[in-house]
Amino acid sequence: MFELKRKDTTHYHFTLKAKNGQVILSSESYTSKTAAMNGISSVQQNAPEDTKYERKTAKDGKFFFNLKAVNGQVIGSSQMYSSESGMENGINAVKKNAPQASTKDTI
Repeated sequence: MFELKRKDTTHYHFTLKAKNGQVILSSESYTSKTAAMNGISSVQQNAPEDTKYERKTAKDGKFFFNLKAVNGQVIGSSQMYSSESGMENGINAVKKNAPQASTKDTI
């Protein structure tokens, strides 16, 4: 499920949560609710394509990924994972859950 939130009076943010409630993807900040909703749509469209995932290693050796849109812009980022296999499991969870996920509007 996507959860749409207001960060403050002028910024919006969404997360994609697994069935167990764990956040598996977090968005960048958006300046309007419409832009955030468009971001959710972009995640749903791009999630199934493996080439849209940028796999990264942080300076501390932990792993994370970014999901990118067709234009190359990051539309979501993962949490930090202690292992590469954990990161791959996170990617697979996004691929599986995002395309048909509903949106909970908490605004």
